[in-house]
Amino acid sequence: MLKLSNLLSAIKPLEIIGPTDKNIVGLSSDSRNVEKEGMFVAVRGVTTDGHKYIPVVASAHVGAIVCETFPASFEQGVTYIRVSNSAEALGHLASAWFGYPSSKLKLVGVTGTNGKTTTATLLYEMARMEGYKAGLLSTVCNYIDSEAVPATHTTPDPISLNSLLARMVDEGCEYAFMEVSSHAAAQHRIAGLKFAGGVFSNLTRDHLDYHGTVENYMNAKKAFFDMLPADAFALVNADDKAGAYMLQNTAARKYTYSLRRDADFRGRIVEQRLDGTLLMLNGHEVEVRFTGKFNAYNLTAVYGASILTGFNQEEVLINMSRLVPVAGRFQTFRSEKGVTAIVDYAHTPDALVNVLDTIREIVGPNGMITTVVGCGGDRDHGKRPMMAHEAASRSNRLFLTSDNPRTEDPQSIIDQMKEGLSPEELRSTLCITDRREAIRAAVHSARPGEVILIAGKGHEPYQEICGVRHHFDDREEVTAALAEL
Repeated sequence: MLKLSNLLSAIKPLEIIGPTDKNIVGLSSDSRNVEKEGMFVAVRGVTTDGHKYIPVVASAHVGAIVCETFPASFEQGVTYIRVSNSAEALGHLASAWFGYPSSKLKLVGVTGTNGKTTTATLLYEMARMEGYKAGLLSTVCNYIDSEAVPATHTTPDPISLNSLLARMVDEGCEYAFMEVSSHAAAQHRIAGLKFAGGVFSNLTRDHLDYHGTVENYMNAKKAFFDMLPADAFALVNADDKAGAYMLQNTAARKYTYSLRRDADFRGRIVEQRLDGTLLMLNGHEVEVRFTGKFNAYNLTAVYGASILTGFNQEEVLINMSRLVPVAGRFQTFRSEKGVTAIVDYAHTPDALVNVLDTIREIVGPNGMITTVVGCGGDRDHGKRPMMAHEAASRSNRLFLTSDNPRTEDPQSIIDQMKEGLSPEELRSTLCITDRREAIRAAVHSARPGEVILIAGKGHEPYQEICGVRHHFDDREEVTAALAEL
């Protein structure tokens, strides 16, 4: 319970109608969950507008309503607060409601198209190796020190987010690391948070179904760096052309990392295999259990962010060799017959190129590569033919299959993917709608020494078909298929 007047100090109301000297018992942006004498924040969402529920909420004796436009009539006893942006106000109110937990932690955010999960997770692991209690907010799973909390979104809503951060503080965590999605930045889910640092990985085509243009997508990520305070650090990939753009208006201390040019944190691949890499970090050789240039970038970012966060440099180098890959990120499985399968979350054209180019570098020009891939339904249609073309041009064989078709017809998605293939590429392509059967067919037809990439779903333990989630895990499927050889 908090005084309404205290909550209002966290935002900038444009107009207030009603008393402010009252207690508020709860905070919600969901009209179905508002408590009597609680506060309802009417947010304009993607699928619905909270403003249309104001009359219903007001009649249920709610204590206060925050909105962008006042209703036609006012309910007696309810305090109405008008703001310029309800979503942004919700972030600040949620932070105040939970006692500003982000200011009691060293909170580091990671944004970019690819690499967010790996970078944030490895920073969390690094903090715990250093002996600190730490929290993680990620696509795969949230953690309050060692306690796992299932994740439903890359970045939770402001109330859930601040609730998790408050629990981290209560458990004695000193650090927290989180993925900052473009949706979260655009929807002001991170408003009101105090960050100690921000990391930018890269920017390629993704989420255009939501943002509309690459420019909008890029600006959503830039908004995160624009909000960083002067005492925070901003670490960006100098090899990505969007890196410098992220730093243009930030007040934070600016740092760069790179594999190709001079930077504050310089990485270089000395030698790589399917199960590891010899990496040079600022002149120090480190053997790591990760493969690929994309992972070299992730690890260089982790190295730089760890030092900027305040960890001991010598201990960071030692612990780099102890880090293990994140579930479903270039996760390797081998059969006794010499067939290797790799499960990876690559679900954008650029990510697919990165993974396949890495495999090709290791197996050489004569090595056999088979790719099993699909595209998600109800998402960016434009990348479907691109995904198929990139996979076909870098593989000896291609299996097009379902990903998460959601509410779309799986065969229709595959047909759109096929539009990106040349007649020659089509001859080495097989379409199997059932993902389980596609994985089995790829494994059972493989020859010793062949590498099979199963891309797109990675860590996900489900497949969404006709709007219903069914248990399905690429890692389980490929393990079972390899055992049948």
